[in-house]
Amino acid sequence: MRRKLSFDDEKDLVLLGKALSSEIRIKILKLLDTKPYCVNEIAELLKIPASSAALNVKVLEEAQLIRTELKPGVRGSMKLCLRQNDELLLLLRKGEKKKKEEVISMPVGNYVDYKVAPTCGIVNTEDYIDGEDEPRCFYNPLRTTAKLVWFAKGYLEYRFPNAGIQNGRVRRLELSAELCSEAPDYNMEWPSDITLWINQREAGTWTCPSDFGGRRGKLNPDWWEDKNTQYGKLKVWTLEENGTYLDGKKVNDVSVTDYCLADGPFISVRIGVKEDAKHQGGVNLFGNSFGDYPQDIVMRILYE
Repeated sequence: MRRKLSFDDEKDLVLLGKALSSEIRIKILKLLDTKPYCVNEIAELLKIPASSAALNVKVLEEAQLIRTELKPGVRGSMKLCLRQNDELLLLLRKGEKKKKEEVISMPVGNYVDYKVAPTCGIVNTEDYIDGEDEPRCFYNPLRTTAKLVWFAKGYLEYRFPNAGIQNGRVRRLELSAELCSEAPDYNMEWPSDITLWINQREAGTWTCPSDFGGRRGKLNPDWWEDKNTQYGKLKVWTLEENGTYLDGKKVNDVSVTDYCLADGPFISVRIGVKEDAKHQGGVNLFGNSFGDYPQDIVMRILYE
């Protein structure tokens, strides 16, 4: 995840400078590069008092370098720390027209339409939601709590708000999600052509090589069995003024303006496998508590 700062972000720059001025806090950021940790675990690994770890975590959180979530623990709740950004971009110049950025995080269970076929299912952090391999279960109201959704054929459709860009010019849209193929249990030799559509326009296809398993996903709850799918790859589609990109590689010449992002009442995002795809290997779509990346489907819109 990239975060951009300029001289106009004076308060954020001060908080960032304070956060990065400590060797201990830099060590905490390095720890969180591998997986989330609770405050007590950070204290133990860095051999510092728990109170000191908590204070440093608070400074990093104020600078938006990490975020924290309360998780059930043996003795009440515990604070789990997760890194917030992979990149920081500091613009050391002035005089440019200020650009705005809107970030929308969409839970993987908040789809508004679907067409799926077994193998398929939905789970949250506690258990399976309704039955497995039964497409009718995808209508269950508890789907909004889902943290992992999978299907062998078809698609899921999401609707993102576009009210913020009605009076602006969109320069760039980025959509990221953790994905992989879908086979019974898992299969490291199971390719799937996973396609993204935005407002009914095709925005690029990624051929995933596997339904990944063999090691546990970094965020998976303890009850999730080792024989199941474990993690995916974080893929990033980017709509620019000169074309559409997938993980930085140009896939077509469709401009961000061609997607008509502000024309309708919402931005439609569909993720699935085309009926005529060469590799019809399904989709696993990971939320912020499964797999390797602590995020849902994230849309970033840069506009003026």
